[in-house]
Amino acid sequence: MLGTSARLLALLGLLQSRPSWTGTALAERLDVDTRTVRKDVARLRELGYPIDAVRGRHGGYRLGTQGQLPPLLLDDDEAVAVALGLGTVDAAIPGLAATGQAALAKLERTLPERLRRRVRALQETTDVGPANTGTNVVDPEVDAQLLVDLASAIRDRTGLRFHYREDERIEADPYRLVSWHQRWYVVARERPTGDWQAFRADWMRLRVPGASRFDWRPLEDGDYSAFVLRQVASTGWQVHARILVDGSAEEVLARINPAVGVVETVDDDHCVLVTGADSLEIVAVWIGMLGLDFHVEAPAELVEHVRDLAARYARALPG
Repeated sequence: MLGTSARLLALLGLLQSRPSWTGTALAERLDVDTRTVRKDVARLRELGYPIDAVRGRHGGYRLGTQGQLPPLLLDDDEAVAVALGLGTVDAAIPGLAATGQAALAKLERTLPERLRRRVRALQETTDVGPANTGTNVVDPEVDAQLLVDLASAIRDRTGLRFHYREDERIEADPYRLVSWHQRWYVVARERPTGDWQAFRADWMRLRVPGASRFDWRPLEDGDYSAFVLRQVASTGWQVHARILVDGSAEEVLARINPAVGVVETVDDDHCVLVTGADSLEIVAVWIGMLGLDFHVEAPAELVEHVRDLAARYARALPG
C-alpha cells in the first residue's frame, strides 16, 4: 500500500487522467477503502487543489478549474523563486520573454489558488530593468516573503510602514516593484509629501501593521524602470559621481550600458555622466570603458582611486 504522500500524488494523477471517478473506482485503484479516499480528497482540498464532488447516480470526483495539468507541489518560497526566475528570464537571456511568459502561465495553472494569487501579484506588479553589468560587490539577498508582501501591498493599494537603512522610519504608498542591476526597488510616493522615491528592498524592514490604504495616483509617464534608473544614479549607490566627459551626450549614450547612469548635456562637445556603484573600483571601470577623456572632481575617494590607477597603469608600461 502506498504511503500518504505517494497516494495523494497517485490520486491527483488519476483525477487528471479522465473527467470523473467514482469513490469506489478510486479506492480500487489506490488499494484503499472509500473512507480513505474521502480523507485524501479533503487533504488535497486543504492544499488548495480544486476537487469537486458530484452527487447522484453518475456522481463522483473530478478536478475543478485549473486542475487539469500534472501537479506541481511547491512550497511558498519555491513558487515565488520559480515565478521570479521565469518573469526575469528575458533580462538574463534576451529573446526568451515569450517563452518565459508561456512557462509562467503553465506554472500558474498547476498551483493552488493561494499560491497562484501570490505569484500573479508579483507578475502584475514587477518591471525588469537592464541586467547587471558586473560588480566586485556581492549582490544583496532579498527575502522572497518581503517581495510577496510588497507586491501584495501594491495590488491591494495598502500603504507601507518600514525602517529604511538603519534608523529612518518611513511611510509610503507603493506603486511598482522594479528589478534593476541585480537589486530590487519599490517605487512609491513618500508620505506625507507625496514625492516619488525609489527604495531598495534589501534596505527595508517592514513594520506591522502597515499604513492605511491610498488613492491610486500613478507616475505620469508610467515608466517606473526609467524612474529607478534616474533615482539610483543620483542617490541609490554607496558611491556616487558626476563625471565631466569630453564628448557629446549622444557619443556617451552610444557607448554605455543603460544601467551605468544618466547623461546630461553641457554643450555640443561636453556632457556630464551621473553614475555610481557600490564600490570605487566599479565606477572607475565604467568611466574607463568610455574611450573618451574625462575629468573627475568628486568624490575625493574616487579622485584618489583614479590617481592610483593611473600610476599603476604607468608602471605597467615597458621601459
